[in-house]
Amino acid sequence: MPAPQSQGAQDQGAPNQEASAEARVPTAMAGRYLTQLCKHFGHRVPTGIEDGRGWIAFQGGGCTLETDGDSLVMRIAAEDAASLARLEEVAASHLQRFAFRETLQIAWQPVG
Repeated sequence: MPAPQSQGAQDQGAPNQEASAEARVPTAMAGRYLTQLCKHFGHRVPTGIEDGRGWIAFQGGGCTLETDGDSLVMRIAAEDAASLARLEEVAASHLQRFAFRETLQIAWQPVG
């Protein structure tokens, strides 16, 4: 059963999450991309947006999104390193597709 909209993706199965990473992506369109990503993935998996923050519950992990000034901050928590690598690629490739008018610098950094 999907989590209520008030919970973030990291709240869903968080004890099983063993690998995590964060990307801070400079862009003046952070809020727009956050909304686009959540709406796009919402056709396939549970997502939510509340108070300017978003979450996406992928199989094998979750992604939280928030804006920080002129940056979009994406955090992924996954059940293992392979899932983390897959989710990093999925999130980054979709963000780049939505941001085709600009060249984004997406660099994932391990968390924890």
